[in-house]
Amino acid sequence: MSEDVTEPVEPVGVGPWEGPWPTDEHYDPDLLRDGDRRNVVDRFRYWKLEAIVADLDTRRHAFHVAIENWQHDFNIGSIVRTANAFAAAEVHIIGRRRWNRRGAMVTDRYQHVRHHGSVEAFAAWAREAGLAVVGIDNVDDSQPIESTELPRECVLVFGQEGPGLSDEARAACERTLSIAQFGSTRSINAGAAAAIAMHAWIRQHATV
Repeated sequence: MSEDVTEPVEPVGVGPWEGPWPTDEHYDPDLLRDGDRRNVVDRFRYWKLEAIVADLDTRRHAFHVAIENWQHDFNIGSIVRTANAFAAAEVHIIGRRRWNRRGAMVTDRYQHVRHHGSVEAFAAWAREAGLAVVGIDNVDDSQPIESTELPRECVLVFGQEGPGLSDEARAACERTLSIAQFGSTRSINAGAAAAIAMHAWIRQHATV
């Protein structure tokens, strides 16, 4: 009988800094000494958290992301993680303040997150900021995101897994866009939909 052999798992990141330590202020002495096992791109290895956020703040994109949070949706964490990957300006949580951070994989430390207690408060903020509010939901009167020009300065709004955008949120949106589907399921995962919509903005407006 053969035995299952478990391959050793390679540690994430890098070990302690080898050679003379760099003297730039953005380096973290603890990370230089102990190693950096965080899930960050190589250019940010050994950097202080505050230094990474400051660097990202110089080149965040013009789109924001908003998520309704009435049912403690487990997708919120993954949406925050994707927003960080695409350098969204800010993530907005509408409804309950507490949300499941597990799926964010600590990326919320690097991503600006703002809370709004109600759709009304969020909509007022968006108007004051001069941002177009664009809902993402597969409903009868939505337009296909594949053939729509997204505003450069906007907020992409997502509803809860299952029910989608609330009536109040849909009323606050200037338009609602849908993602084309070709299979048997009625809807795709909210985290996946958010990733598709954000990448649609990236394809239209970001410089690679």
